[in-house]
Amino acid sequence: MAGSDSRNFQSGRNLDTVIIDLSVPQVQDRVETDLEKVENLLHVCSSGHRGVIDQLTGHLIAAGGKRLRPVLTSVCAGLGPSPDAEAVVKAATVVELSHLASLYHDDVMDSAPTRRGAPSAQHLWGNNRAILAGDVLFAEASSLVADLGPDSARHHAKAFERMCVGQLNESFGPEDGDDPVDFYIQVLADKTGALVAEAAYFGAIHAGSDERTARVVQDFGEKIGVAFQIADDVIDLGPSAEATGKTPGTDLREGVRTLPVLLLERQERAGTLDSEGAALLARLHSDLTSDAALDAVVSELREHSVVEETRGLAQHWSDEAVRALDPLPESPVKEALVAFAHLMVNRNA
Repeated sequence: MAGSDSRNFQSGRNLDTVIIDLSVPQVQDRVETDLEKVENLLHVCSSGHRGVIDQLTGHLIAAGGKRLRPVLTSVCAGLGPSPDAEAVVKAATVVELSHLASLYHDDVMDSAPTRRGAPSAQHLWGNNRAILAGDVLFAEASSLVADLGPDSARHHAKAFERMCVGQLNESFGPEDGDDPVDFYIQVLADKTGALVAEAAYFGAIHAGSDERTARVVQDFGEKIGVAFQIADDVIDLGPSAEATGKTPGTDLREGVRTLPVLLLERQERAGTLDSEGAALLARLHSDLTSDAALDAVVSELREHSVVEETRGLAQHWSDEAVRALDPLPESPVKEALVAFAHLMVNRNA
C-alpha cells in the first residue's frame, strides 16, 4: 500500500480522461485543476507494488473515463469557504477508487469481456486476480478516508455497505409482494446513488460547508445517480452503447431485466400489454445467444413505448435532483449542478 508521504497532488491527468463541460467557466476551471490532482493521486494509490500488480490495479485507471464522481465532489466544494482544501481532493479520490474497485468485481460477476472499450481485468488476468485488484483499491480508499477523520470513515463505510447490499438484492431479486420496478429503483439507489451521494456530500463538507448544505447536495447526488443508471438502460440499447465497449443488448442476452423489460412485464401483469408487446416479451425471454436473435429483439425493443417511458423516468429523477437543490441560493455552483444533472440523462455514453 502506498505510503501517505507519497500522496502528493501534482499535475498528471490521464489524457484518456474526458472532463465534462459544465458551461460555467468559474466552476469549470477549478474542476479541471482538481481532476488533475485526483488523477495523479489515483496513480499513486494504484502503484508501489511490483510491476505486474501495478499493471493490474492501474488497468481501469489507465482506461480513463469521465470521472463523474470526482467532478461532482469538486463542484460541491464550491459551496464551502475552502473549496481548494487538500481534503477535497482526497475525498474525491476515495470515491473514485471505490467506484473503480467495484467495477473490477462487477466485471467478474457479469463475466464481462470488455470495460470502457478495452479488455476487462478478469478477461486478461482471471477472476481471482481481478477480485483481489478490486480489494487492493478498496483498501487504498479505506486508508485515504482514514486521513479525513472518523466521521468521513463512518460515512464511507455506510455507502460501501449500501453498494454491497444493493448488489446482493439485485442477485436475489424481489420477494413476493414487491413491486419489481420499485425494487429495481432501490437497487439503483443503493448500487450507484449511494456513492454519487457521497461524492457530493464529501465535496461540500470537506470544503467547510455546514451539515445542512452537505445534506442537500447528498440528496441531489442520490437522485442523479438513479437518473444516470436509468438513462444507461436506454443507452445500452442503442448504437452508442458500442462507445462504452458493450454490445447493444448485452444485458438482455444475460437475462438481466433492465427497466424497459420490467415495464413490459408490468403491462403484462396489468393486462394492458398488446399482442405485439406480448410477442416481444416472449422473444426477450427466449434464447438470445446468437447475434442475429439479439440484434432483432434489440431493434424491436428500441421502437417500443417502454423505452420512451424509461427515458421519461430518467428525466423525472433528474428533475427531482434539481428540485432537491431549491434550498441553495442561486450561484455559479448551483448552476453547474443543474448542468451536471442535465448532462447525466442527455448523453450518448
